Amino acid sequence: MKKFSNFFILVALMMTTLLTSGCTLIFQKGRRVDVEKISQLKNELTDLQRAKAELEERLKQEISDKDVKVQMLEKGLVITFVAELLFDSGKAELREDALAKLDKVAQVLNTTVKDLLIGVEGHTDNDPIKHSGWKSNWELSSGRALSVLHYLTEQQGVEPQRLSATGFGEYHSVASNDTKEGRQKNRRVEIVIVPPTVKEGR
Repeated sequence: MKKFSNFFILVALMMTTLLTSGCTLIFQKGRRVDVEKISQLKNELTDLQRAKAELEERLKQEISDKDVKVQMLEKGLVITFVAELLFDSGKAELREDALAKLDKVAQVLNTTVKDLLIGVEGHTDNDPIKHSGWKSNWELSSGRALSVLHYLTEQQGVEPQRLSATGFGEYHSVASNDTKEGRQKNRRVEIVIVPPTVKEGR
């Protein structure tokens, strides 16, 4: 009977050792994954910060003229162009004098953040379409976003699989449409450099 009892004590000790060892291994593995995630996020943030500094330098005059803003927002690094800088009123064809400004952005997209995705967003004020032939502000904002997208891919060599275009029309305003200044702020194109999300469990 004593031998039988000793056997169970031995088994219990072995199981305790194995469980303890297993927990240690899982914990260490989890820690290693967390360290990798933190390291990856730091690298991505560094790339975005570097891109922000480069864009601010390249677009210094446009930023000074308040035609362009470069901001780090929750959705990523956002380059905001006042629509009149890129397009004539009611049009979606890029102005000739706008191309050099987009070239400055493309240089950074193709180097500093060459592995990150890019969203191009078109926005308008809430003035209804009257004479330009567009069905609504949605079509106009989408057409403008697509014009920028096509220029970046076809003329500047940005990889098309990195890009997407969205037209938000008048529904994502950043200022009141009750004033001329507010409406101008709402008429804009945003180029968003998107930081990749890190999947759980990687």
